[in-house]
Amino acid sequence: MVTIRREEPDDAAAVARVHVHGWQAGYAGIMPDEVLRRLNPDAWAQRRRDVGTADPEHPFTTLLAEVDGAVTGFTTFGPYRNNQDRGDLDPRYGEILAIYLEPTHWGTGAGRVLFAAARAGLAERGWAEYRLWVLADNARARRFYERAGLSPDGEESTYPVPLSGGREPVRLRELRYTARLDG
Repeated sequence: MVTIRREEPDDAAAVARVHVHGWQAGYAGIMPDEVLRRLNPDAWAQRRRDVGTADPEHPFTTLLAEVDGAVTGFTTFGPYRNNQDRGDLDPRYGEILAIYLEPTHWGTGAGRVLFAAARAGLAERGWAEYRLWVLADNARARRFYERAGLSPDGEESTYPVPLSGGREPVRLRELRYTARLDG
């Protein structure tokens, strides 16, 4: 049984663990192995604490999925980020910034429960339309979003993945998906 609750400050380590594991499994074969190997859950947890993602006044909301009291997934949503810039928000649209599950919970229905909670949160905040960005090569995520009623709207972006040693970042193509909440 999946339960959904809002992130609290003490959840940073558990959320970071899910985030790192989700990246490592979900982006294998898409992002360079060296990038996925060097992901550090402790550093990601500290970044969450520094940004204050659990603060009720934060413009973005993070909801957690739990199974038997353990955090198994999360989603973050809020106002749309123009050019994916957290400092340039467009209040006309909602956005799902992230949805990740522990890979052992893929295919269990937990992702659908978490996604439904994010959509409900967006609707509660008054948005009729929402958007999200997904890596073009992430076929699994794209199928998930398409089954949930989203579709690409033609907007594309490039996600730069930094490499070590001062090398040029790898640039991955992203697609923007959109859907209505009132339809």
